[in-house]
Amino acid sequence: MSDCIFCQIVDGSIPSTTVYEDEDCLAFEDLNPQAPVHALVIPKRHIISLAKIQEGDQSVLGQLMIACSRVAQQKGLAEQGYRVVTNIGKEAGQTVFHLHFHVLGGRGFHWPPG
Repeated sequence: MSDCIFCQIVDGSIPSTTVYEDEDCLAFEDLNPQAPVHALVIPKRHIISLAKIQEGDQSVLGQLMIACSRVAQQKGLAEQGYRVVTNIGKEAGQTVFHLHFHVLGGRGFHWPPG
């Protein structure tokens, strides 16, 4: 989708600081970090949110989880802990309607989160 900012990051028309990439996924630094470490992990194929996944998306969803883990390891978060979050819909705070996971770490987090 040409009007989706994350699709434009995937196709290279908008620059980003890549921290991980494989055939299905891309991870890059968040421009408005909410923690000392804040990366976004997205599928390269446009999926609006978890609410819009379909049969056949199992593979890419598994790759997204592996990518989140690899980003956390690469950023030195695996031992101390980190948070992985996705927002689904406007009410939950989703502002970019392309599935993405926030990998957050480098500080303590509290529960409940919001």
